[in-house]
Amino acid sequence: ETLQRIVSTLANKNDEIHNFIDMLNHTIKSVQVNSSNAISELDEEFDGLYSILDEMKGSMASTIQQEEARKIQALQDQLSQCSNALESSEELLELAAQSLDIKDPAEFLKVEKLEQIVTMASAFRISLKPEVSDSMTHLMVDFALERCMLQAIKFLPVPKAPEIDLAACLVADNCITVSWRMPEEDSRIDHFILEYRKTNFDGLPRVKDEQRWELIDYIKATEYTLSGLKFDTKYMNLRVQACNKAVAGEYSDPVTLETKAFVFSLDSTSSHLNLKVEDTYVEWDPTGGKGQEKIKGKENKSRSGAPSPKRTSISTRSSARGSRDRFTGESYTVLGDTAVESGQHYWEVRAQKDCKSYSVGVTYRNLGKFDQLGKTNSSWCIHINNWLQTTFSAKHNNKAKTLDIPVPDRIGVYCDFDGGQLVFYNANSKELLHTFRTKFTQPLLPGFMIWCGGLTVSTGLQVPSAVKTLQKSENGLSGSTSSLNNIA
Repeated sequence: ETLQRIVSTLANKNDEIHNFIDMLNHTIKSVQVNSSNAISELDEEFDGLYSILDEMKGSMASTIQQEEARKIQALQDQLSQCSNALESSEELLELAAQSLDIKDPAEFLKVEKLEQIVTMASAFRISLKPEVSDSMTHLMVDFALERCMLQAIKFLPVPKAPEIDLAACLVADNCITVSWRMPEEDSRIDHFILEYRKTNFDGLPRVKDEQRWELIDYIKATEYTLSGLKFDTKYMNLRVQACNKAVAGEYSDPVTLETKAFVFSLDSTSSHLNLKVEDTYVEWDPTGGKGQEKIKGKENKSRSGAPSPKRTSISTRSSARGSRDRFTGESYTVLGDTAVESGQHYWEVRAQKDCKSYSVGVTYRNLGKFDQLGKTNSSWCIHINNWLQTTFSAKHNNKAKTLDIPVPDRIGVYCDFDGGQLVFYNANSKELLHTFRTKFTQPLLPGFMIWCGGLTVSTGLQVPSAVKTLQKSENGLSGSTSSLNNIA
């Protein structure tokens, strides 16, 4: 026995090492992929920077060229004016020289206005200073500051890994509220990423046989609530990542929160032939039982007799009743495939609006195939009858108590096996409908009867906080107790 324990421990340790090796190999691949992604992102950032510099260079070069063209045009205009003035002056000088050579006074008088013309020559009005300077220094750029800034470019500090505050995390009402904090103040944090995945392992995340991480992105606060969950596994892994504008930090250490809830399906192998069962939905089918053998009432009694736990019970197992005969006769019943053997559990049932008759409750495994819920000493239920007029009652051991309250759209079933309570609620308002009190001596199976209609069962639900609150108040429960409650 000692050797067997050592061998078993070593085998478990080997499994853990194999899982760790797989995790290391997976991490190596992730490092390679993430490094390649980081280089690609760096290339994109520098390409973007190059693009901005090229665009700025083109724009500034265009400005210089425009300034060059403006100055050249101004100088060319001035050059043209000077050339015209010079040409005009040369003509006047030639004319004046010719006039000075005239000896005859009478002839000279004919050009007496020449002095005035020479005085008004355009050469006297032209400025001999360039209109624009040849300097382009006003378009020079000093890149000293920018060069320092570029040289100061470094990897943006990676945000530190957040720390999940396990004490502030809450699992209730099929919601998980996750709270975290940064190890130190970081004003550059832009948002957080929350990842979660369901698991049946309470330790560190494993690579093999694990579901993929689900991601919630762009969380601005340091708290987030995952709602509308179905707790069909025992635990949930959670981790958080902080991100700034450019880079995401390391993930926080993953935490594992317990999310155990009662999950079952309907046992189609033992349901009445007039019932069509699909996972958590059952529907009455009037044509389904036409092929079954018709048995008269007396034959039923002689074949089945009184229900005997020893005769009809099956081998003990949490999975229910695949080996027993189907329900038959007027017992339009189907049971859950998983038994309640301890603890507190909760599930909900919704009936179709046109449903004529249905029952919701629990039973021991010894329910006979002709028996109906609530008509034996080993089954408890509430029954709704919408045929002709609506009746609402609690049934156990073939006794009924009328419930003078409206029938809700959804019925919540709370079973405290160890505490000996079976409680029915309005699933919407959490208003108490009825309570059975007894000592359960055998595993319980969820039971459902349906005639003319259909039922949808919601499993994977944790006990709602409102139900837990009502359970703490004995006065809140005693208001709906009755003589049925104490019948075991």
